[in-house]
This record gives sequence, structure tokens and C-alpha cells, in this order.
Amino acid sequence: MRRRSFLKNAAASSAAFTIVPSYVLGKGHVPPSDTLYVAAFGVGGRGRGVMRGLEATEKVKFVALCDVDDKRAAGSYEAYSAASKYKDFRKVYDNHLKEIDAVMVATPDHTHATIALPFMREKKHAYVEKPLTHNIREARLMTQVARDMGIVTQMGNQGASSDDSRIAREWVEAGVIGEVERVDCWTNRPVWPQGIPLPKEKHDIPNGLDWDLWLGPAAARDYNDAYLPFKWRGWWDFGTGALGDMGCHIMETPFSVLDLGYPTEAEASCTTNWVGDFVEADYNASCPSSSIVRLKFNTEKHGEVRLNWYDGGILPDLPDELKDDETIGDTGGGSIFYGTKGIMVCDVYSRNARLLPSEMMGLLKPPAAKYPRIAGDVEGHQKNWVDACLNGGTTSSDFSRSGPLTESVLMGNLAIRAFQYKTLKSGKELGDWDPFDYPGRRKIQWDGANMRVTNFEVANAWVQGSYRSGWELQ
Repeated sequence: MRRRSFLKNAAASSAAFTIVPSYVLGKGHVPPSDTLYVAAFGVGGRGRGVMRGLEATEKVKFVALCDVDDKRAAGSYEAYSAASKYKDFRKVYDNHLKEIDAVMVATPDHTHATIALPFMREKKHAYVEKPLTHNIREARLMTQVARDMGIVTQMGNQGASSDDSRIAREWVEAGVIGEVERVDCWTNRPVWPQGIPLPKEKHDIPNGLDWDLWLGPAAARDYNDAYLPFKWRGWWDFGTGALGDMGCHIMETPFSVLDLGYPTEAEASCTTNWVGDFVEADYNASCPSSSIVRLKFNTEKHGEVRLNWYDGGILPDLPDELKDDETIGDTGGGSIFYGTKGIMVCDVYSRNARLLPSEMMGLLKPPAAKYPRIAGDVEGHQKNWVDACLNGGTTSSDFSRSGPLTESVLMGNLAIRAFQYKTLKSGKELGDWDPFDYPGRRKIQWDGANMRVTNFEVANAWVQGSYRSGWELQ
């Protein structure tokens, strides 16, 4: 099926019910209500880890595996040899739609929505790695389709299923640190190149990789080793940078604890690159090597809350209550909640909530458990989704929650891209001293209900994203 007709047909159709796979009806097979039949996309790297978690539930059967890179997918192909193998996700749709109940998508950010939405519109449950989407419009659309189709969804930010996330929420709701006014979040990312020039050389495409399918909706270009296997995260056309990679993990804690909703404004400051004495680089295709983002939220429960994000080796202020032999967060990052009565610190994935000064932990009387716990560690997140698909119920990070969380993360990226955006001054050329104007270096005002930047029109193009001809989302 051609790209354009596939996407159009997928958008127009929706199944009235999930068709039970024909091969589960034979004698000796596990009843369909006890098994979830899954098609998996992006089965190398992180996708392989998600598949292991799904397999550990002993309630999942993989019907089809899809990856554009045979080498990256080899381990999964060997482990699940009975599953059909594909490079093109559309062939899975054509050949296996009636045989599956759900999809797992762990491809690069720019193809999450492209792959997941056609199946979601056919009422297939969806597990999609973080960040949920590449742009804000896609996140809003994924959230809407999940709601309209009544399917079970989960974004792959596993900390949302941890006891720690629930403990942090119970402490805040019990008033342990008073009213929260500010949260600082940070990460050790990027751990891949960022703030670099767009590659110009044409490299040989590795054996087994379908480069055109890997690009998918992104603009066509020559293959270069600067993009793969993991470095795509640092390019705006494919990834979402350090904030997109870890924001859905680290910001999940304040987002769920404080019910933040959509931010109302965002501003950023980022590293400036130089390519000579007094010669500024123009590397706008690449995410910056470090950034600070400030988001403001107006919440019903907590009033105005400010959330600050730091990456690329930049850290937030150390609290005065922190002793010399104590650390904030862990090596990967963390979050600090500043309340009117005290401070709470969490590690990455919401782990290890604790109070500052540390003597307060000895005085803490933990409130009674209010939110149900999910058995298991990392695999518990996948089990939470599988159980809900088979038995009904909600998940820890269904798209009604993770969609708005992703939008908030991507709103931070709008501020970063606005900070990077530059125009040449009249009479100036590249290489001149001080050649650029920066019209986007402002507080970006956000109308969340209408999904629109109200004071910098250029940014609205990033809200919507761009798609190669034939790959447009319907």
C-alpha cells in the first residue's frame, strides 16, 4: 500500500471490536482473554528491553516484529523466531491487523505517532516509549484518539509505576512539606553529541538498514554516521534532545504529584557555540549542548508553580539544608521540591524520596498509603499495561496523563528552539562579529487549550511539526 493511501485509509477506518486472532481458537491454546497478542516496532535497543518486560508477564505473544535495521533487531529476531519479521510497519498493518490486540512502539521519537496512530484507530491498545511524540500536535492527537477509541495505553516512563512516585505524592498531599512553590529538575543528559554542525558528507548505508524507512516522515537526506545508532536524539528532525529524553522520567514526579497540567509560559537559555575568534556558529539543526528551561504552571490545587529544568552538566542551586557529605538526586539527575514547610528530594524515576534537612526523616510519620502499589520494578510498568489490556482498568501513564506531560516537556523544547532561532542583521554576513538577531529570546506564552504560542508566531510551526510528502499525519 502506498504511504499516502495507507495513512488516509487508516485515519478513516476504525474497528467496532477487537477481532480474536484465529489461531488462538484451536484446541490446546491458551484462552484469548489470558493472552495479549502484540506487534512490536523498533525491537533493537530500548525496544528489546520493553519486550523482555512484556515477556516476563507470561501473558504476551509477539505476532510480528518490525525494525528497519536487521543488525539492531537481530537479538529480538532470534529470541522470538516464531514471530513474522518486517522492515515496513505498513506491512504489519496489512498482514496482521486482525491477529493482534496491541502494539509496542520503541522507534526514534519522530516515528512514534506515525506508526502508532493507524493501529490505535483500529482499537489496538498501545505501549509507546517516551517521549510519547515528537511534537505537541502529535501528543494532543494521540491523547484524543486513545480517548475516542477507548483503548488501553501506556507511555514508557517506568517510574510512573513505582512505589516511589506514589510515596512522593502521598507526602505532598499530606502537607509534609507544605505548599509547593518551585521544583528544580535536572539530568546528566545529553550523553550523545549535541551542539554540533549538520553533517554534509554522504556515508555508506550500513548493511541491513533501510535508511529511507528509518527517515520516515523526516525530510530526505544522505545517510551519515552522525545520526545512528543513538545520536539521532541530538537532532531536532529526529529527536527531542536531553529534555525530551529524560523529561518524561524526571518531570513525571512533579507533574503527577502536583497535577500541573499545561504550562502557561516557558523561557530558556542555552550554550552558544563558537567556530573561531568572535565567530558564532549556526548549529540550529542540533539541540544545544546544555540548557536551562523555566516553566510556569497555574494549578487549581497549588496555585502558581515554577518548574526549572537543567541539563548538559548544569545543576540547580544546592539547598542550604544540604550537608557537605550529602548529594541531591543521583548520578542521572533528580528533582527538588521547595515547599513552604520543607524540601523534598527525589532521584531519577521518582526514586528515594527524602526530606531536607535530613534530620527531618527521623521525625517523619509517613501518611497511610493512599494509592495502590504495582508489583514489580521496571517490569511492573509493562505488567500494569498488560493487565489493563486483558482485564480492564487504568494504567500508571495512560495517554490522558502522559500526553499532557509530553506536551509540557515539548513546550520546554519550544523555548529552547526559540532561544536558538536567529536571523541575520541587515548588512551582516555569516562570520561577521555579532551578525544575528534573536527574536525568540523571550518568555514564550502558551495557550494550552488552543495549542498555540500567542507571542512568537515562528514557534507554532514547531508545535505542528513537518512531514515528508506522503507521510503526513491525518
